[in-house]
Amino acid sequence: MPGDERFARDLRGERDERPLGTRSEIVTGPVSDWATDFSHLEPEWATGFYSILAGLRERCPIARTERFGGGWLPTRYEDVAAIAYDTERFSSRSIIMSNFRPPRQIAPAGGSPPISSDPPFHHDARRLLLPAFTKTAASRQEPATRALCHSLIDAFGDRGVVDAASEYAQHIPMRVIARMLGFPPGDGPRFRQFVEATLEGINLPPEERIERMTALFDYLLAQVRDHLDRPRDDLTSYLISAELHGRKLAPEHVTGTMALLLIAGIDTTWSAIGASLWHLARTPSDLERLLADPGLLPTAVEELLRAYAPVTMARLVKEDMHWRGVDMRADDWILLSFPSANRDPSVFDRADEVVIDRQVNRHVAFGLGIHRCLGSHLARMELRVALEVWLERIGSFTLADPSAVTWSAGQIRGPRALPLRIG
Repeated sequence: MPGDERFARDLRGERDERPLGTRSEIVTGPVSDWATDFSHLEPEWATGFYSILAGLRERCPIARTERFGGGWLPTRYEDVAAIAYDTERFSSRSIIMSNFRPPRQIAPAGGSPPISSDPPFHHDARRLLLPAFTKTAASRQEPATRALCHSLIDAFGDRGVVDAASEYAQHIPMRVIARMLGFPPGDGPRFRQFVEATLEGINLPPEERIERMTALFDYLLAQVRDHLDRPRDDLTSYLISAELHGRKLAPEHVTGTMALLLIAGIDTTWSAIGASLWHLARTPSDLERLLADPGLLPTAVEELLRAYAPVTMARLVKEDMHWRGVDMRADDWILLSFPSANRDPSVFDRADEVVIDRQVNRHVAFGLGIHRCLGSHLARMELRVALEVWLERIGSFTLADPSAVTWSAGQIRGPRALPLRIG
């Protein structure tokens, strides 16, 4: 189709002609001092996450690193919130801290609208997606999500040990997002590769990262072609036909938003489900209470989101400035640690405890400011249903081997291996 060829040509042309931005050297290796040399990619970050953040809140509270070309890590709630709301001094044009900074020319849209967009573009780009992510829209996904959870547990058979991360948690958001975008449900393994390439391979040489991202956008382009040939009622067809300011969305806007929904929609919820199951497996008192009182689950879900918030989001400093006692340079990275803000004892009573009946719980697991998670209703539904079905079908369960549990490093934290003993 002519529209297909124009879309493909325009998309490839945009990708080829964009300036590459700035790169910095690859820096790996043990951290000498988390206050002056932090790295969110090292194994210690994954294993000692909360103790590292608690130590920084007491010592710094804004840590510094020269890795990735320089960056900052605020750890107190008030600092995280201040930056999240300040779009005048901090840009969202790149939300993944890595050894590559996209050029300033990419603003205000960014590569994955609306999460990478700055005002005023952000407002209208976000508004386009709101109808698909209302509480009512999320509830329409619940019956299929519940049926999927049952089918995943059916597949366990009579086994006494299952990996709840790879056999259960990851598949739920994969299928939900695939269904919403109109992607083949059997492409789940490819989605995992895309997630890992985007979020966990950030210290690879830029050329290798570009190659991996090209594979993602080639996949998205193939899905666009299929939807141009066979339009249907899903988010991909909606984005292709949508208009902004009286014009069709640019091809890179369409695929950038599709990439956002695919990557962010999978890894965050996968991580939250896995972390919640991990907590219940190692905390029998909470598990027994939920089994005895299923009506407590919605409140418990909010507390599990607070305690195990999976997302840390990046910003870029717009101009040199002195900010709350530190000298920030233009294009310094900022890591907004919502997990650290959620455990700030100046805001939350018993901040490091999981209190599943916590009544006042203004957590920031879904972020703050204009970029607060668009899919929060959907994520809440998926987490609640995943736990409801698991508790209904499995009942009591424990960690099969605590030492075999592994956690992802980087900006999304969740279990990647979670062997549980069931039955």
